[in-house]
Amino acid sequence: MNTAYTLFETPIGPCGIAWGERGIVGVWLPESDERRTRARLLRKLPDSAEEVPPAGIRSAIGEITALLSGDRRDLSGVPLDFDGVPAFHRRVYEIARSIPPGETLTYGEVARRLGDPRCAREVGQALARNPFPIVVPCHRVLAVDGKSGGFSAPGGVSTKLQLLQIEGARASGIPTLF
Repeated sequence: MNTAYTLFETPIGPCGIAWGERGIVGVWLPESDERRTRARLLRKLPDSAEEVPPAGIRSAIGEITALLSGDRRDLSGVPLDFDGVPAFHRRVYEIARSIPPGETLTYGEVARRLGDPRCAREVGQALARNPFPIVVPCHRVLAVDGKSGGFSAPGGVSTKLQLLQIEGARASGIPTLF
């Protein structure tokens, strides 16, 4: 499959997005600079070419940027290419995509919605492998008692807390700035 990518500036730094014929194949949260974000993207998709995004991808970029600017945006309609994504992960991502900005679920609540309250750890593992952060808002899934839990994107938990703060969500460890 041929993929293309572009980097785009957001309030939290330079993000990356890659797409193919069936939709977005990956989203990358920012590294410390554009060069590092590009390098991480190309490690995952080494044969991708940097291109001017088509209209649908430009629209997704606009929605992602608006969300990261604090606007409440629903990204659940952004087309994603789930080819190669395990079925269990897809189900977890569908539930995560249903969480509105500013709201959260716990890993256990996601597991219960999947029909197996004992699979909270597997939910966390699926979210750690999320190739579409922000569009699949894994940052909105927390540990028990509203604690942050982990976050595999650059910056780790501090990035997760920053994203939740931008959206006005409440979790343990988020400074109250509002």
